[in-house]
Amino acid sequence: MLDIHLKWLLVLIANFLGLIYILNIILYKPLLKVFKERQDTVKTSLDAAKEMNSRKDDGIVKMNSELASARSQAKEVFETMRAEGMARQKEVVSSSEAEAADMLQSARQELRTEAERARKALRADVEKFSDEIVRKLVKA
Repeated sequence: MLDIHLKWLLVLIANFLGLIYILNIILYKPLLKVFKERQDTVKTSLDAAKEMNSRKDDGIVKMNSELASARSQAKEVFETMRAEGMARQKEVVSSSEAEAADMLQSARQELRTEAERARKALRADVEKFSDEIVRKLVKA
């Protein structure tokens, strides 16, 4: 049968309690401290990562808004430059057309003047030729 001796039971209980006390000081408290530090480090890292993610999202939103603004400004500048170019093109075309019309008018006037001179010269020659023809016919 099983004999329980009180003296040995108290020794075992004292031994057990002493071992728990020593292990608590040497092992459990340092391990709990390491676990707590690790948990704090992980929590701090996660918080920092969330903060960085938030800043990244804010930066992306800001960059997109600045990009949209820059595109809008570029479009406005493009439209302004296009309008200026079209106006300049119309101006150049109209001035070229006016210049061509002036040149055409002066060329027509010059042709009329030359034609009139040629007619006068031919009239003078016609009179000479007609006098010559009449002389030759009269002689014949």
